Amino acid sequence: MNQFQYIRPSEASGAIKSLAKDPVNAYYLAGGTNLIDMMKMGLVVPNKLVDITNLPLKSIDKTPTGVKIGALATNTDVAESSLIKTNFPLLSLAINAGASPQLRNMATVGGNMMQRTRCPYFFDTAMPCNKRVPGSGCGAIAGYNRMHALFGASDSCIAVNPSDMNVALTALDATVHISGAKGARTIKFADFHRLPGDHPELDNTLKKGELITAIDLPSSPFTKNIHYLKIRDRTSYAFALVSVAAALNIQGNTIHDVRLAMGGVAHKPWRLSSAETFLKGKPVNEETFKQAAQIAMQGAKAYEYNKFKLKLAPNAIIQALKIASGLVPA
Repeated sequence: MNQFQYIRPSEASGAIKSLAKDPVNAYYLAGGTNLIDMMKMGLVVPNKLVDITNLPLKSIDKTPTGVKIGALATNTDVAESSLIKTNFPLLSLAINAGASPQLRNMATVGGNMMQRTRCPYFFDTAMPCNKRVPGSGCGAIAGYNRMHALFGASDSCIAVNPSDMNVALTALDATVHISGAKGARTIKFADFHRLPGDHPELDNTLKKGELITAIDLPSSPFTKNIHYLKIRDRTSYAFALVSVAAALNIQGNTIHDVRLAMGGVAHKPWRLSSAETFLKGKPVNEETFKQAAQIAMQGAKAYEYNKFKLKLAPNAIIQALKIASGLVPA
């Protein structure tokens, strides 16, 4: 590991200034669950680390419009927060489906958002990877692509975003608060992560040196009929083959409102907006859910080894909706 400068400011403004002085190979350090691994493997070679763990960004607070989560709140703190479990149980379920308890104890909300969208070819330096070395090619397209994308991929990258938390925050219409050298701004969570296009090395829309400070969750009626379904190769510490965040507002036997998003299928959390539109006003039954799943899968494209996802994904949508609605037990 190379030598690097280590700085631990106590204010957000100081952290931003420290990174702005050396923006090329400087990084913010929070829980370090992704960054430190990549440093050990030589995939990230910083000359400066700005440790932000002393910043006052760990609170989870009720607001007039919902709940605000500090970017340095750990995944465990968020998942176990009474405010989150009462008002946004879908987020709690999603976080607890991710990683392991040890990692959730260290990983922060902001760090979870910032983890690299990646696949095994990203870590294999003998293979081409446009995320690791822009312009080198994508080894996964003609390689072993079992875990890879169905939606929004490009000829440059077919990797999928690994976060479960991100899927729930996309479904719940969260907003990201960001600070930088040019001031503060907000961005819809659904717009925070990028599709690969011609620049898969860019995972998100942050500008260099900007710092995530908080997440806002607007009040919502989705506190009862919710489910997070994660299908994976083993039940602990594994990325999703496919995941579904489903939240329904049911009045009588009719779906008044709905939120649906998927993980494991795209370079960013994949919101199923067309399926949501279809479901509103429809009766709660299996046939409704099957039709919604067919709509959700429009435009899906599989590769050699992930064709099974074309069947797995719609079945997962149907099952998540059935569990969320109470048609079948969890």
